[in-house]
Amino acid sequence: MKNFVFLILITFSVMNHAYSQSSQNRSLGRIKTQKLSGQTLSIDTEFGKAEITVFGEGIFRMRIVKDAFQEDFSYAVSGKPEICEVKLQESNEKLTLSTAKLKLEINRNPVRFAFYTPDGKLINTDDQAFGTSWIGTEVTTYKQLQPGERFIGLGEKTGNLDRSGSAYDNWNTDNPRYGPNDDPLYVTIPFYMGLHNGLVYGIFMDNTHRSRFNFGASNNRFSSFSADDGEMDYYFIHETDVAGIIQDYTQLTGRMTMPPLWALGYQQCRWSYFPDTEVLNVVKNFRDRKIPLDVIYLDIHYMDAYKIFTWHPTRFSNPQKLLSDLKSMGVHTTVIVDPGIKVEKGYAAYEDGLKKDMFIKYPDGQVYTAQVWPGWCHFPDFTKPAAREWWGNNFSGLVASGVEGFWNDMNEIASWGGGYTPHLVELDWEGKKTAYRQAKNVYGMQMARSTYEGTRKLMNNQRPLILTRAGYAGLQRYTALWTGDNQASEEHMMLGTRLLNSLGLSGVSFTGVDVGGFSKDATPSLFARWIGVGAFSPFFRSHTHYDTKSAEPWAYGETVENISRNYIQLRYKLLPYIYSAFHESVETGMPVNRSLAINYTFDEKIYHYIYQNQYLFGPSIMVAPTESTRDLVKVYLPEGEWYDLHSGVKHQGNSEITAECPVHILPLFIKAGSVIPMQKGVQSTSEDAGDVLYLHIFNGNSGSDFVYYEDDGSSYNYEKGAFYRRMITFDPEKKQLKLHAKEGSYNSHFRKVQLILHGFPENSAFRLNNGNLAFSKGEIDLFNALEPADPQYLETKHNKINILSSETTMGDGEIVLSW
Repeated sequence: MKNFVFLILITFSVMNHAYSQSSQNRSLGRIKTQKLSGQTLSIDTEFGKAEITVFGEGIFRMRIVKDAFQEDFSYAVSGKPEICEVKLQESNEKLTLSTAKLKLEINRNPVRFAFYTPDGKLINTDDQAFGTSWIGTEVTTYKQLQPGERFIGLGEKTGNLDRSGSAYDNWNTDNPRYGPNDDPLYVTIPFYMGLHNGLVYGIFMDNTHRSRFNFGASNNRFSSFSADDGEMDYYFIHETDVAGIIQDYTQLTGRMTMPPLWALGYQQCRWSYFPDTEVLNVVKNFRDRKIPLDVIYLDIHYMDAYKIFTWHPTRFSNPQKLLSDLKSMGVHTTVIVDPGIKVEKGYAAYEDGLKKDMFIKYPDGQVYTAQVWPGWCHFPDFTKPAAREWWGNNFSGLVASGVEGFWNDMNEIASWGGGYTPHLVELDWEGKKTAYRQAKNVYGMQMARSTYEGTRKLMNNQRPLILTRAGYAGLQRYTALWTGDNQASEEHMMLGTRLLNSLGLSGVSFTGVDVGGFSKDATPSLFARWIGVGAFSPFFRSHTHYDTKSAEPWAYGETVENISRNYIQLRYKLLPYIYSAFHESVETGMPVNRSLAINYTFDEKIYHYIYQNQYLFGPSIMVAPTESTRDLVKVYLPEGEWYDLHSGVKHQGNSEITAECPVHILPLFIKAGSVIPMQKGVQSTSEDAGDVLYLHIFNGNSGSDFVYYEDDGSSYNYEKGAFYRRMITFDPEKKQLKLHAKEGSYNSHFRKVQLILHGFPENSAFRLNNGNLAFSKGEIDLFNALEPADPQYLETKHNKINILSSETTMGDGEIVLSW
């Protein structure tokens, strides 16, 4: 009887193993050999191989193939492994690879991977039957779903903040007028985070082929990620919080450089402003109406027959003078650049590119041709180093004319006929050669890279603005990103906030949408609300379609014009805070737009349908986007205390409130204990902001650290230490605000600091560096850009809020305010 039971068990085991190794699906087999060399464990199995490299204490790289490993190469990963202590333990059943932060258990037969915390809590494990499997060339890793597991991130993806129950494709696609649930869109970032039982992890699959991520869609057994071909190459990341995961991921894939300060101002665009007189008239209107503006865009009509690197001979007959005139008004010029090079004899870019072999080809050597705006075009091979340099050098004429921004469009590759570039088209792939099916998802990123590297070299140490529509993981090293051809609808405005927040979770900080909507005409109320939301996004640009009505702020009537002026002006007042938030992105990868999942990961309410659009703008300002059709909206305030920025009223956290939201009131809340640096309002970043830094301190029970940052706003000298940085600490237990001594060789723009206190008792006694400091009672108006005498002032009036204020010298040494 015992032998019979034993036979049944053996038979079941073999049958179960055979099921996972069916004729259609084969997975990693039993370990035959293993070898630890430095921080890399190599495993050979009866079917397939694995190579695990410890990249850091909390980062394990998992490379898995069924045959042989290819040459190690990535466009996404710029980080290198960090030396750390690695331990390998062996038993008859498993191998255990561990660091101080993470433990990986590897089942011997068949090979399956399970990740644990050092104290034994399960973080993530393979599905035991399937693990990593192949169906033909398609490779998939299956992961057991954990109880209550949520999934966030994956870059530019529609849908909910929590992606549980959904599935997504990664295949960069020109998707004009995309809907609120359409997939795929323009960008591939195969990185997500899993959250369960107080634990967080990240998985980045670095495979550029078409890929799919399934977070329990149409099944309750597993999540999975797969690619049509190539290696299963993923990085498993574990830290104690979401911020740590983002920091590790951006350590792997790189971080942005500081943008030019002017790129953080308001930007105006349409398809298209032409001729040159119209461009000047639009900018003059902004100046006459006292609406701040820093950037104007030229869409495809600035070119001669849509040919890149040219100017239209009559519409823009003297581009250098035009751009000089714009610059004298404090406005920088950005032009659109598409990858298609028109096939035309005598056209310099075409002739030179053909002669130097710069274009994508068919396998038989014929140059690939497709139709776009100029007609039949060739396309530079941006995976070829010589082509990247060639492309970058071609910007010399535009740079010489005064162009400072470069807007990379149509780079999925988009073409007439649905963008169906044949998969067999070949690219250089850094000399290794590959087909389009592997290169498509990185084409846009490599175009943006080529534009960035070329213009940075040409612009004499001045920072260009680089913008792209398409990209891949790591794009943040080269470019800002906008979310493509959205629509003028309430639903799209709300979707836009989720797209930006998801991109922030995925390492891309400098992002924005087409404010007002690209397709269709926005209603006046929608445009007014969208300007308010846009003012609290990293990249702030209004853009609209060729066939729509005028979409400048004044085109919607005086009320909308004034609402727009108020929010755009507030944006400029907040530039010291915003610029400091971008510095944090450069240093740690922390995004400017911060999903509440970063700070309040396991608060169930933030994932609720009506609250999932809320986010932190920088570390301290919570934005609650809401449709323009509402006058009241429910807002969720997470733990802590929160000040209503419109009224000054303080609310307790862990609470749901009803907030007023007429079209001129966007619900905004400040986290108590925060410090918000501001400046006076200006019409552009080229205007002097005065010598006073306004430091708003919001009293509360929680402490905070804020890193205030300045540099010249235009050059790369900050990379050599020419910056001004100060830690500002609010400590409620010590009843103390401390401005630490400055770091860096740069001198602040400001000579004085005005301390503006919110929520402090009026009878408080204050001391500054052990000397008494008197504060005066007053009221402050943060929003209203017009004077009270203006007829439009009352219609869009914001309340003044009570404050205490006092002024002192800025200095470079430590300043301590106590009470």
